[in-house]
Amino acid sequence: MKKKQAKKGFVALLAVSSLTLASFYPQGAMAKTGANDQAVAPIAKEETSSIVKLEIPNRKLFDKMQEMGIDLTHSVHEHDGVIEADVVVTPSELATLQILGVKKKETIVTESQWRGNVAERNTSQALEQELASEVDTLKVLRANYFTNQSGDFLYLEVKSSAGETASTALTAKWMEGESEKSATLSRKVDYGEYLYHTILIEVDEIPREVTIESNLGGKATHKLTEWLGDLPDEPNEHYVKDFVDHYMDPNELYERAESLAEEFPELIEIVEMPYKTDGYRRHAQATIGEMTNNAIVLTSKAWGHKGGNDISVQLVDPDKKNANLKVTVKKNVITVQLATNRDKEITTTAAQAVAAINSQAKSLVSATTYRGNDGAGVLSAATAQLTDGLDAPESVSREPQTMKVIRIGKQKNGTKPGVLAYSQEHAREWVTPLVTIETAERLVRNYAHDKPTRQLVNNLDIFLIPTMNPDGANYSFYDYNMQRKNMKNHCGPTQSDPGYQNSWGVDLNRNYTVGSVFDGFIGASTSCTSSTFAGPEEGSEVEMRNMAWLVDEYSNIKFAMNVHSYGGYFMWSPGSYDAERNTLPRPTAGEEAFYWSASSHILNKIQDHRGTVILPGRTGPIPDVLYSAAGNSADYLWYEKGIYAWNFEVGADLYNKSTKRWEAVGFQPEFDEGHEEAMEFSNGLIGLMEVAHNQAKDKANPRTIADPGSGTYKDKVDVSFITSEPATIYYTLDGSRPNFDSPKLMLSGLRESAESIEITETSTLNWFSVDIAGNIENNYNPFGNGKKYNTATFKIK
Repeated sequence: MKKKQAKKGFVALLAVSSLTLASFYPQGAMAKTGANDQAVAPIAKEETSSIVKLEIPNRKLFDKMQEMGIDLTHSVHEHDGVIEADVVVTPSELATLQILGVKKKETIVTESQWRGNVAERNTSQALEQELASEVDTLKVLRANYFTNQSGDFLYLEVKSSAGETASTALTAKWMEGESEKSATLSRKVDYGEYLYHTILIEVDEIPREVTIESNLGGKATHKLTEWLGDLPDEPNEHYVKDFVDHYMDPNELYERAESLAEEFPELIEIVEMPYKTDGYRRHAQATIGEMTNNAIVLTSKAWGHKGGNDISVQLVDPDKKNANLKVTVKKNVITVQLATNRDKEITTTAAQAVAAINSQAKSLVSATTYRGNDGAGVLSAATAQLTDGLDAPESVSREPQTMKVIRIGKQKNGTKPGVLAYSQEHAREWVTPLVTIETAERLVRNYAHDKPTRQLVNNLDIFLIPTMNPDGANYSFYDYNMQRKNMKNHCGPTQSDPGYQNSWGVDLNRNYTVGSVFDGFIGASTSCTSSTFAGPEEGSEVEMRNMAWLVDEYSNIKFAMNVHSYGGYFMWSPGSYDAERNTLPRPTAGEEAFYWSASSHILNKIQDHRGTVILPGRTGPIPDVLYSAAGNSADYLWYEKGIYAWNFEVGADLYNKSTKRWEAVGFQPEFDEGHEEAMEFSNGLIGLMEVAHNQAKDKANPRTIADPGSGTYKDKVDVSFITSEPATIYYTLDGSRPNFDSPKLMLSGLRESAESIEITETSTLNWFSVDIAGNIENNYNPFGNGKKYNTATFKIK
């Protein structure tokens, strides 16, 4: 019965799509006929997309939207059965949804707004490149020391000629006895204007002079003088931050990473992943013709930048009687002489031209009819220049990319616990790479003088991936800002004309091998043009294979954070459920307790920057607070590799006091907002590292108490446990020794606390607990013969 209903719904959807298609064409266009006397339509033009807030009346229609492949953002909220969601749609998609009963509430981001943000970003980038083209000059404004009741202090003010850019970093070096000391200066900006770099730091011994060096090559040495005036500030712990000042494309991200590695070789190494991406490249194409059945699509055999963009095609009317169809090739020019009848009328159909071109010009191009049409329509004279349609400047390589990881640590030998943070699985999420780059800068530039930073770098093995999707990111920056996927085209000929160019690619966060759409889980698509296309099979994409390689190669990675935008969420596994809403296995009660306790620490760090609060309703396992995401990377890390894996959603909604509404910030907010998001979520990544460091130091065994304990009871007993810290409890009820194959204490329900154990007959409960660091209660050995487990006997009368 269900299958019949589903089929009926799909037919209805096709009918609605046809109505929308008809409304998209000019009036009367659908009625035109070709040589085979069947209805044809004008060639569909590529539409621009906007982010639109929609109101969906029920969950059934929301699920239907996912089946349709509607591009959902990460802002989805349900109130009284009505779902409010932000989506990326074209005008025709929006029309279809409105026919189905979806209500448009407002447009959040349009293409024109995006272009304004791109212009802003390009201006900042140009300024940085101009200032970085020469060695900067440094002017020491103040170089003082002073002594107060708290100790000896060094105070500097130094101005760089390139200080307008946040990536300009100044480092002070001085001698204290036989030891060289160093510290990074903080960039001081007031109301948008750069003033100088400064530092106030305690020293053990007052130096005679200080040398300041810039990462751009500038250098200045200055003698210290005693400060006689008032103190500029209270002597607080010195911590520098704020190293990003514009959105960065993949080339800039990698250049910044390489530059940091050169500057801090003892702390950073660049790990190159083994599988190269497909590259920011496409074959050159052209669609010739006006109607669907008299059009042909040409695709170059060579990549566009490798010669495909140089190919041109001419469909020539010979203007004579009874001319034959003829194709000639001269260098990169393909000339197609069209056939005519005795009245000089062209008779060549699209299908005939396709066959002739594929026969005579197959070394240069392949030809198809338009989207699988029979090609019965007659061609007209026309010319076309093939193009790959890519607009990035030549400085952006079209070749396959080597994905890079910034590895930070004092001991990078696999003996320290590993922490992984990775950004931009979805290309349009421009803020997320800034989070990882800012974090890398903070770790190395605070290392010399900030004890907490030094503890993290000395005791952890930190892996930061600035972008998981470099090809898609380039496409988002330079061609189509709403690009979510990579650039790999897995579509066949009927969906590979230029009008589909913004729909190609694989959603990298749906391509993993756990809980995928191929396993029956929802939240991903098998349609190659869907925004959540999972790929032709699990793990088809090199980006996914690189992640798998990384966590296999560095098996010490124990914690991970996937940095996304823009809904202001904080989530963990399970991330997927099936059509009956059966999720992947839930964490144990102890594991879930750890996820919550660690999250509290991380979220407090995020809040410290500007008070941003990730709401409790947006914190928790992914399906509890958002929607199913079949085949996502966090599930792969958790279930396949045992890594505690979270998902940031940077960009929490901002509260507008005048309208009294929470307003979404979008994937590419104006940089002032993007900057603040990068700062606060870099705080969060540091918080994750603190969690990892604390776990590495944890040598204490957990303790548990059964409540109630042993005794005689008149009726059944519900036994719960009190634990000293988050820990997984293994137990038996038949008096046998518990081990790691024994039942585990789970959650009592969705977003609830740990379950209790119901005892209905006389039983002996044996149990032990294991904390997140692997410490076992009472030093019990589950594999041995000892009896250091806990036990309680319940007699039921």
